[in-house]
Amino acid sequence: MKTPRPHFAVIFPILAAGWLFAASLATAEEAYEADLGSGECAGESCCLGCCYCDLWTRSQLTGDWLGHRSSMAERGIVFEADVTQFYEGVAAGGLQQRFRYSGHGDYVLKFDFDKLSGQEGLFLQLRAEHRFGRAINLLDTGKFAATSVLANLPSLNTEDLLLTNVIITQALSEQFVVFLGKIDTLDGDMNAFAHGRGKTQFLNTNFVFNPIAVQTTPYSTLAAGFSILRDFEPIFSFSVLNATDTATTSGFNELFADGVALAAELRLPTSFLGLPGHQGIGAGWNSKEYIALAQDPRVILPGVPIAPTDGSWYVKYNFDQYLYVDPCDSTRGWGIFGRAGLSDGNPNPLHWTVSLGVGGNSPICGREADRFGIGWYYGAASSDLGKNFDAINPSNGTGVEMFYNIAVTPWFELTPDLQILDGGIGISDTAVICALRGNLIF
Repeated sequence: MKTPRPHFAVIFPILAAGWLFAASLATAEEAYEADLGSGECAGESCCLGCCYCDLWTRSQLTGDWLGHRSSMAERGIVFEADVTQFYEGVAAGGLQQRFRYSGHGDYVLKFDFDKLSGQEGLFLQLRAEHRFGRAINLLDTGKFAATSVLANLPSLNTEDLLLTNVIITQALSEQFVVFLGKIDTLDGDMNAFAHGRGKTQFLNTNFVFNPIAVQTTPYSTLAAGFSILRDFEPIFSFSVLNATDTATTSGFNELFADGVALAAELRLPTSFLGLPGHQGIGAGWNSKEYIALAQDPRVILPGVPIAPTDGSWYVKYNFDQYLYVDPCDSTRGWGIFGRAGLSDGNPNPLHWTVSLGVGGNSPICGREADRFGIGWYYGAASSDLGKNFDAINPSNGTGVEMFYNIAVTPWFELTPDLQILDGGIGISDTAVICALRGNLIF
């Protein structure tokens, strides 16, 4: 029997009440501190009754765990956790109009063995994640791209907590690292304004990464590779991966049973107009035999049989370019971004794609921690997959997404989002998607 899931309309009023309660506590504690006149809350020490005085400025809701969190970090152990909730629906068009609640939990544990044991340059990262609730999908929108890709990860088949990243990294120098383990490919295809794992920037698949790679590169699977760094930032990466997704298993029994996948990416920093940016190209190839368009949480396709086809490939391009950088904080600013991709068109159902947009930190005075984005994409459906694929009468997809990410506190962000999507299944109308996303960092 499934455990009932709380509805978004209930969750957020509860959170709002929590913030008001926390605000009252913070106000009371500030008054308490003023009465004491000691200023003890301003430093690392925290007097009895003043432990909520930094609620609105701390980076995590749960704080420093009475000093244990920072103590662990000094010893080389860092724990990060967040829960992202979505309430989204088809307001008009699509196949049917309804709203649904869904969410995603993400838990990351990092070990720095230089601090732990003196093994210089050795790191281990574990990521466990799960989804809950039910996001809107192809049967609602009539569109193949996931409107909130994070809500579908790591697997459409289960709500269990899955280990999707167990990666050992060894730095051989300041410019060269090797890695081995189970990797999560969502962290690839980096972009300053259109990435964020679907938590902090755009929601739609087309703006979180390049969807041209979905059919060729698994989401979570065993892999090994290397990266070349410049100023501690990867500029070139190469990976050898298991050909199939193993998010729900360890992957050892399936290792190379269906073939091998290769992926390479070059991303170079630039300084056009004297402002930071990046230019990137990438490519991927998979040797396995494709007999159907399998379900994938990143792009929702029906399980359509296709003529057996050996191998799949893609090439892609990616750029971001700042047009403004805050003179008081070089980490904040806004600019433009774009992606493009080309595939074999068989078995890849997406033949080519392009997206463009603008995003970054809010230019509104006093709201510099907020983020915004406006993006447009176009995806050309393949015409080479045969009559089984034609039975769903796919058409080229295009769409626009707009979001404004409100930094309520450093540990809570609330994002209204609007998407207008066209194309997809031939019988579907233009869909208007309204969404609200909340990201809570513990």
